[in-house]
Amino acid sequence: MQLQDMLYSQGFGVRRVCSGLVQQGWVQLWDAQANEWVAETDSTADVDPEGLRFKVQGVEWEYHALGYVLLNKPAGTECSQKPSAHPSIYSLLPVPLRTRPNKNAIQGLQAVGRLDQDTTGMLLLSDDGQFIHRMSSPKKHVPKRYQVTAKHAVTEQQIERLLAGVVLDDDPKPVKAAACVKTGDNTLDLTLTEGKYHQVKRMLAAVGNRVEGLHRAQIGGLVLTDELKPGEWRWLTADEMALLKP
Repeated sequence: MQLQDMLYSQGFGVRRVCSGLVQQGWVQLWDAQANEWVAETDSTADVDPEGLRFKVQGVEWEYHALGYVLLNKPAGTECSQKPSAHPSIYSLLPVPLRTRPNKNAIQGLQAVGRLDQDTTGMLLLSDDGQFIHRMSSPKKHVPKRYQVTAKHAVTEQQIERLLAGVVLDDDPKPVKAAACVKTGDNTLDLTLTEGKYHQVKRMLAAVGNRVEGLHRAQIGGLVLTDELKPGEWRWLTADEMALLKP
């Protein structure tokens, strides 16, 4: 693959811009044999993208044919390209992740499902359409665990009702938690395998309580740890991707 084509695929601009970055000396490649960074000024130079480490304007990057990213969503952000009242979660990503070319009309990584503006925690983003569908489709039953802070004390009766199933106002078919564990007087861990609109908040309201705080802590077998601070992102590893398989 030509260097300019590789840069284009990673979101660094149209090929003319990528070619200019190389020719102006803004791109360095890691030379494992020499154990040093080497500037490459030939935009048509052939590179093996797999495992390639490179720097653009001093920032180190890894090549990813398809992007899979974990973001710790902070409160007060919207999962929208065109936010209405709060900053977009996409503003937390560097420009190349937002402009990676895509066969679809929308460029860049896209959020896998949405979290409300006041909900925090694990959010996946990708430009792999099949992955997005698999992770967000209700038919796939991917479990998602939420840490819930309720306004009122959580009772055992409420836990039993959440596990047995409650009826929401838009569907006569009851929806139930895959797991529900009380973790404190006003807190519980709630696991769902489908993603209806405002589902956690509506389920708590259906049992006579109210959500005051909501944090998504886990998707599939992947758990969000304290190492990734609110507002930070990172690439998912191969091992972590395996944890997300149904």
